[in-house]
Amino acid sequence: MSYSTPSQVVARQLEYFEGKNLLIAGELEDTFATELCEVAASVSVFTTNLAFANKMDTFSQVTTYFGAEFPANKTIDMVLLYWPKAKAEAQYLLAMLMARCAENCEICVVGENRSGVKSIEKLFTDYGKVTKFDTARRCSFYWGQCTETPKPFSINDWFKSYPLEFGDTSLTIRALPGVFSQNELDVGSKLLLDNLPPLKGKTLDFGCGAGVIGAVIKSRYPEASVTMVDISALAVESAKETFRFNDLNGDVVASDVYSKVTEKYDNIISNPPFHAGLKTYYAATETFIKKAPSKLTHRGKLMIVANSFLRYPPLIEEAFGTCEVLDKTSKFAIYSADKH
Repeated sequence: MSYSTPSQVVARQLEYFEGKNLLIAGELEDTFATELCEVAASVSVFTTNLAFANKMDTFSQVTTYFGAEFPANKTIDMVLLYWPKAKAEAQYLLAMLMARCAENCEICVVGENRSGVKSIEKLFTDYGKVTKFDTARRCSFYWGQCTETPKPFSINDWFKSYPLEFGDTSLTIRALPGVFSQNELDVGSKLLLDNLPPLKGKTLDFGCGAGVIGAVIKSRYPEASVTMVDISALAVESAKETFRFNDLNGDVVASDVYSKVTEKYDNIISNPPFHAGLKTYYAATETFIKKAPSKLTHRGKLMIVANSFLRYPPLIEEAFGTCEVLDKTSKFAIYSADKH
């Protein structure tokens, strides 16, 4: 089986995991955890990505945890962290895992050099020391140990806030590390919101991130019913917190594309993701567009914003028969289609 480059580097260092109760977390892409079952006493995976959690659930020898938080498990004496794409997410994971695993827990960190994995050397100073032990295939591998007493972990300490003024709408956006739109309203979402028609009925915000689009819709059109979905548990918790903080009512569900979407909607609105880790990733959005008509009511509408270079119009035309360009800039385009 073909494994990711970081996993290939980990495979060179199996002696670190012999006899350990191992927890793997971070930017996981493959099923290399099953190989580590051969040397570790036990192997668990913590992931914030529902698709990956569903994949790992098929392996009975691995215990899989999905969510925004890892529940305390003091039997875990070794953490293998695949370096995430956002440094702030790495800080979040370190604070949580070191507080909730065994005292003097060991840690191995692996990541592509271009991902900023070297940051672990400074980020880990509050917990102990890490040392680089291997460099191969443009990746680095570190080992360290948590010799300092970690601070108790509370997820509430990790939400960042920023004000959002949009027309006559005033909101406070709340987001966890690594979540899309964590620090400010992105240009694409602003363009989408600028082009939104008055909405009524049931609206689905697909790939909701921190809940920006859903919150603006609910604030502008209180009678609209808003449901938000995202594959990321961190995004789901952020969108819930954004709605709670602004006294808005809406449903937020972790879903792998439409896996947990059971109803039909009058509107599907989205700034769909196209990055997975450090790679451009289209498959989820292709599935999202292809199956959108089956999730819309008669005369239901799809509206998305996308980078102009992405070839979404042919996909929308194939699914709906037509694709209208509502607005366009040098970087983004707003596409719309109605179900007939």
